[in-house]
Amino acid sequence: MKGNSKMQEPVNKKVEVCYSPALYQYHRNDDAIVVVSDILRATTAICAAFENGVRDLIPVGGVEEAREWKRKGYLVAAERDGIVLDFADFGNSPFNFRPDRVDGQTIVYSTTNGTQAIMMASQARHVAIGAFVNLSALAGWLVSAGCDVLVLCAGWKNRYNLEDSVFAGALADKLIESGNFTTDCDATVAARELWHLARYDLVGYMEKAAHRHRLRILGLDDVLEYCHTPDSTDVVPLLKGNRLVSHLNY
Repeated sequence: MKGNSKMQEPVNKKVEVCYSPALYQYHRNDDAIVVVSDILRATTAICAAFENGVRDLIPVGGVEEAREWKRKGYLVAAERDGIVLDFADFGNSPFNFRPDRVDGQTIVYSTTNGTQAIMMASQARHVAIGAFVNLSALAGWLVSAGCDVLVLCAGWKNRYNLEDSVFAGALADKLIESGNFTTDCDATVAARELWHLARYDLVGYMEKAAHRHRLRILGLDDVLEYCHTPDSTDVVPLLKGNRLVSHLNY
């Protein structure tokens, strides 16, 4: 028989979890797809915006940069510490991104944690937006993409947070269970363990999360159930240049 008769085994891709942007330098892999998660509330709101017809979103890090986009006539969604900035059209609640406000629009977006994480990862092969609301659609897209995956938790001001870590475990679980991914990353193992603890009562489990209580104090916790309801949308937002677009238009 000519050539090598042995069939090569498929090479599984790796999935890793980075719990904070402050740790990104130790996980960085520019050949990987980076999935940014900021469950309460930025990445959930991004998914809601695309579900409701937004054309594209421009993530920016600094307040002054967001203000400059506003001067140019753009709609701006911007907050710090949960509070809508005085020049912004709205904040980062998923419920702000209603069809009557966002359908067909370009929106500039700046948040305390999430948009900084998106920009930090911008040199990766792809940057995808992850949330419980698009969990299965995102996992399916990642399996089909066939690249290593790094889940970057936006955290809270470079500190660890619970909600992003539980999401990271949920996504890693789906990828590994697909048979297409493996991990040798302790952070991924720990995130999956958290997910297995939380999965049957996500909203109840999030009573442990510090940011859940920050939002309660501000009267902004009406989004808690929505943010922890898996698979309410099939959108997978991706970074293309300096803009987030739907994977269908990437």
